[in-house]
Amino acid sequence: MEELNCRTSEIAGASFTLSPMSDDFVEVIESTLSAVNTSKVWLETDDVSTTIRGKLIHVFDVTKAICLQAAKSGKHVSFQATYSLGCPGDTEADAYLASDDTPSNLVQTETTHSFATAKFSLYPLGGGDYMETIYKQIEAMKAYVEVSKAHYSTKLAGNLLDIFNGLEAVFEKTVKAGSSHIVMMLTVSINSPSHKK
Repeated sequence: MEELNCRTSEIAGASFTLSPMSDDFVEVIESTLSAVNTSKVWLETDDVSTTIRGKLIHVFDVTKAICLQAAKSGKHVSFQATYSLGCPGDTEADAYLASDDTPSNLVQTETTHSFATAKFSLYPLGGGDYMETIYKQIEAMKAYVEVSKAHYSTKLAGNLLDIFNGLEAVFEKTVKAGSSHIVMMLTVSINSPSHKK
């Protein structure tokens, strides 16, 4: 049996589900996805979720743009995603590593602002003092948004764009810290009625 090693490829990926809390959820999902430029990532949608793969910068660019576009609908939307880099055996989408490093949705994302809350959990796998790495990155998020404790995760509250910019920076720092396989789980709540209370 062939042994699979982490970080044999620089492919990053995210598997996500967008869930609008409205009767026209299909229209919200389809209009959101069609408004986002996904040309620099491999993309596949099934009956459960959508998966994208490519360079880390483009994976975050696309998922960030999807959330910001969904926010424009004004509907209460939940976004759940699992991000990964260094997954053993994850080689599909190698061709997308040739893309340049210019985000395709930069103008769109930089001009959109919405309040959101989120929870994230960071898992630096592959040895080392992982708890120290996690604590450092939770502390780093405080430069972007409000941070508080939650069971099995860390809660974030603030501008949706700032949440994503912070998470991208945290993920990149975890990669540079030497973890051979990094996983991050994220849940975002956008336009929630509870935000108005």
